[in-house]
Amino acid sequence: MMKVLFVCLGNICRSPAAEGVFLHLLKERGLSNQFLVDSAGTGGWHVGNPADRRMQAAANRRGIQLPSRARQISFDDFSEFDLVLTMDNANLTAVQSLARKAGARATAMIQPMLSYAHRFSETEVPDPYYGGEAGFEHVLDLLEDACVNLLDELSPQA
Repeated sequence: MMKVLFVCLGNICRSPAAEGVFLHLLKERGLSNQFLVDSAGTGGWHVGNPADRRMQAAANRRGIQLPSRARQISFDDFSEFDLVLTMDNANLTAVQSLARKAGARATAMIQPMLSYAHRFSETEVPDPYYGGEAGFEHVLDLLEDACVNLLDELSPQA
């Protein structure tokens, strides 16, 4: 079983959206039993909260559910997950720093989420929290592109 963790800052917008998009694709392809998927934030401000209502609304319009509750990334995540995908450069730096502190038990591969995007040239998933509805839609466009390619790479037989 492949274990994938999506990480952003607060775990209420981008990473739960990435988790929801990836879960949706797994269900569509009949691969749900081959993956464990979760999301986390580098900060702990929103721990226990559901995804931002605006992100939930944007995802729901696409038939995507966002079931997760916010949590903060932990040292254990670096040994429990195979792949940790970050939404922006600040998240990448924070996650890499935490992985160094975790030491030898940090076996997960850490990569930027948009390293899997093909249709867009952006290298970071922008935080839509302080913007309007279009920002949430754009985040979902980016994540759908990256998640399709990620899943294609992780399960070429699918």
